Amino acid sequence: MLANKRRMSHLQEQLAALRLRVARTLEECVEKYERPDSTRVPSASAPRRFHLEEWLPGQEIESDQGKHFETETFYAKHRHHGSVEVGSLAKLPGDLLATLSAGAIADVPPDQWAFLDTETTGLAGGTGTCAFLVGVGRITPEGFRVRQFFMRDYGEEASVLDALTRHLEPFRVLITYNGRTFDQPLLETRYRMNRARPPFARFEHLDLLHGARRLWKLRFDRCRLVDLEQQILGFERQGDVAGALIPYIYFEYVRTGEMARLLPVFHHNAMDILTLACLTGIVPYAFNDPAAAFLTGAAPMRHGAEMAGIARWLRQAGELEQARALFRRAIETTIPDDLLFRTLWDLAAVERKLGQDTAALHVWRDLAGSKNPFQARAYEELAKHYEHQEKDHARALEMTLGALALDDTAVLRKREERLRKRLRPARPARPHSTKG
Repeated sequence: MLANKRRMSHLQEQLAALRLRVARTLEECVEKYERPDSTRVPSASAPRRFHLEEWLPGQEIESDQGKHFETETFYAKHRHHGSVEVGSLAKLPGDLLATLSAGAIADVPPDQWAFLDTETTGLAGGTGTCAFLVGVGRITPEGFRVRQFFMRDYGEEASVLDALTRHLEPFRVLITYNGRTFDQPLLETRYRMNRARPPFARFEHLDLLHGARRLWKLRFDRCRLVDLEQQILGFERQGDVAGALIPYIYFEYVRTGEMARLLPVFHHNAMDILTLACLTGIVPYAFNDPAAAFLTGAAPMRHGAEMAGIARWLRQAGELEQARALFRRAIETTIPDDLLFRTLWDLAAVERKLGQDTAALHVWRDLAGSKNPFQARAYEELAKHYEHQEKDHARALEMTLGALALDDTAVLRKREERLRKRLRPARPARPHSTKG
């Protein structure tokens, strides 16, 4: 009973702390975005939440499906988002996404790429979760535009989805960040709940998260979009709203109609989409021509962890020569010891597959000679080599004992027993007795 009471007390403390954090965030949003000179009084004919024109440039859109609100943010081509000039996006080649999409997006100009992101009423998905804000970014000769479709109340969902379908008609490619797992399935569910056909089947969908993880998971602890925005683009947001709080802020908006508290969510969504577009101009280069990406600087990639990440992908794709070259370059750079040892291990595996047994042997010896997570496995590979390739059973036993000292396994014990048996001197045969 006492333990249960303590758990309940701890839970109540956590809930109280969460309420306080939400309240503080909302107050900060009001202080940042609420305009002191705003004296307009909303009309009594509609709830305050329907008067968004007082806060955002945009308009109420009405169709057969109902009403909703749309706003658009424009980023001029001369503007920089961190290290990326917005105007450079229009110059991206149409075949840029070919390799990363496994050839599915062969030749599509960038003005036909739609960058999509949603803000939702929940982070876990499910049929009860709605996308109250859908942003779509597009590349134009003048710069980058983000159109946002906003559901002021739950009754406007059908109108938002209908407008989204019509807006996506000119595009051929959909680009998201974790959208294959979250955004697209969620929107498809909402279309079906509204008895409408989802528009996504005709698109080639590139989820940039997977390429970004291959490239940077060895370098960074996390590959969240906002983390890469800071680490890769060199852009740090000021006064951004935490993603986990966004559903609560929307619920508060629906309850009170206070728009000031929701404005940072629009900014957050637009920044995510702009960052997604800028990273799309960086990540694919490393996969299209890895050697050029790291040698010529077509993308800002100089870190050994990035080289190792691409080398792993090349190895999985069967491009062993390129993988070996990048593994070797990664080893020559300054990388953490744990990644260095893993990269050496991967390099040895590639060398062996390419038939370069001597090169693999040198790497295994290096790994066996120092304390690291692959030391025992390196000893075991050396034991296999000496037993099967050189038929040096004494040396093979020595390597096996080295591995056993680090990792006592049944497989190694069996190898030890077999080698000891082979090293035992053969017993002389007994002479046959004769009667004479």
